[in-house]
Amino acid sequence: VQLQAYGGGLVQAGDSLRLSCAASGRPFSEYAVGWFRQGRGKEREFVAGISWSGGWTYYADSVKGRFTIGRDNAKNTVYLQMNSLSPEDTAVYYCAADRRDQITPTLGQSTIDYWGQGTLVTVSS
Repeated sequence: VQLQAYGGGLVQAGDSLRLSCAASGRPFSEYAVGWFRQGRGKEREFVAGISWSGGWTYYADSVKGRFTIGRDNAKNTVYLQMNSLSPEDTAVYYCAADRRDQITPTLGQSTIDYWGQGTLVTVSS
């Protein structure tokens, strides 16, 4: 499956942004999906995950209550709604897909099946 993340941009602190991850090649409903991010000089970190059905979601503590992950399998798309953005959220955001039930923070990133290219989110203060 091929993944394409888009929707990044430059926003101000407090603004909202919605990222999308579009899949092609295979039905997206077969995969759990996760969003990750990598700030400059930092390791890539887990942001949010959603099961193939959308019935299970999980968030990093740093984004809990501000970010919402959702999916529309009919459109082969997973979303990440980001509210109350702060400069600390500045990073390249990646989506990833895996045939296991869930993508969690403890799942080795190198074991995840598919990765999309990143989309840059810059939050100015």
